[in-house]
Amino acid sequence: MTENIAIRLARPGDEGEVLRLIKALAVYERCPDAVAATAESLRATLFGPAPQVFAFLAGPEAAPVGLALWFQTYSTWTGRPSLYLEDLFVDDSARGQGVARALLRRLAQEALARDCARIDWAVLDWNTEAMAFYRRIGARAQSGWQPWRIEGAALSALAAG
Repeated sequence: MTENIAIRLARPGDEGEVLRLIKALAVYERCPDAVAATAESLRATLFGPAPQVFAFLAGPEAAPVGLALWFQTYSTWTGRPSLYLEDLFVDDSARGQGVARALLRRLAQEALARDCARIDWAVLDWNTEAMAFYRRIGARAQSGWQPWRIEGAALSALAAG
């Protein structure tokens, strides 16, 4: 089934569809009001003069049903770049049809084309359905490392010294 799913790199003009899918992901992840991104901010980060963030869209040209948003990182241990999958989302209407697998296959192809050693991502601890899917494709949870973050007032305070 995944061979028939169209996957393409997002391009200028796709900002609205990317934002729609990001908002749907936020609803799925139980944080419907968390999205601060706008079509304008997505245009700047995805399609500006030196984009550092990229997105693959799956499904029909006019109304994509899947999104893989990613960027390149680096592993000092492997001495090679890595890809970080920030978001993977498939609309309810298209789940179970191979869309997520097709997006991850395209991301794996991109990783190999860029000589990346790996693809990394995070999964919410309650999302057992996603974890089961990731295990089925051969991924494994990491242990020993905890995700950490600094943002908002703490980030500003750190920058200010």
